Amino acid sequence: MTFKNVMADLPFGGGKAVLLGQPGRRLSARQLEVFGRWVEELNGRYVTAEDVGMQVADMRAIARTTRYVSGLGTSGIGGDPSPRTAEGVLVGIEAAVRFHLGADSLRDIRVAVQGLGNVGFHLATLLTERGARLRVADIDPDRVRRAEQDLGATALGVDEVLGTDVDVVAPCALGGALNQRTVEALRASIVAGAANNQLASPELGDALARRGILYAPDYVINAGGVISIAHEYLGMRDPAWVNIRIAAIGERLEAIFHRARESGLATSRIADQMARERLAAAAEHPPQVANFR
Repeated sequence: MTFKNVMADLPFGGGKAVLLGQPGRRLSARQLEVFGRWVEELNGRYVTAEDVGMQVADMRAIARTTRYVSGLGTSGIGGDPSPRTAEGVLVGIEAAVRFHLGADSLRDIRVAVQGLGNVGFHLATLLTERGARLRVADIDPDRVRRAEQDLGATALGVDEVLGTDVDVVAPCALGGALNQRTVEALRASIVAGAANNQLASPELGDALARRGILYAPDYVINAGGVISIAHEYLGMRDPAWVNIRIAAIGERLEAIFHRARESGLATSRIADQMARERLAAAAEHPPQVANFR
């Protein structure tokens, strides 16, 4: 999260919270309020918002006991970050396709989306609107049927989607999708998706580079959601600023792609280098929220 925020030019560090619950059961209001009190005790050192398994209603329950929460959707921007994450991934896929395939649009570009949750289905919808030819997989058969019916997508099994013959693979489920087996099985030219921690180990970024597969580093391409909730938390009201900052995801990725090509290093290594450079610069000259706004 620290690398994601610094690469998105946000004046925040990074952290995650995990709330343990029961499968198939929502967290209770009391659990969420207790968590909010813990967040409040940190006095602004940690700000919470939606991630996997959490909804806007959960954030509003947490907000009853802490000021340090975003993703509430009460200010005209922010709220559910999933659509904004999908928008950023779309921008990133367009940048990768331009750079690696020389294509100026996504029309007839073959994309396989792994995972049709909140972000994955939004992304699949946006890709369809751009004319991409879609293949999808998810552990939930109802989501797959919906994608077939509403988007004209071709359904694949969860075990075959990453190895299918497409131009772009978009991992949008949980982390670790790119392991030794799946990297060897890839037939796509580009990997660009919304999931966090896509590489099971750093060395797999090198393996992708050796195979000539362009990898869009996950914490750069999937920053649209955190950009949105950061603007909400900082009290900004103009959606145009969010749009501009999400559009900049493509420019950041292109800079990574060019630097990787020139250096011969994997894009994942270059992204890490750039993030550390930015952190070092921020340590020398801490960002001011007033300047950000």
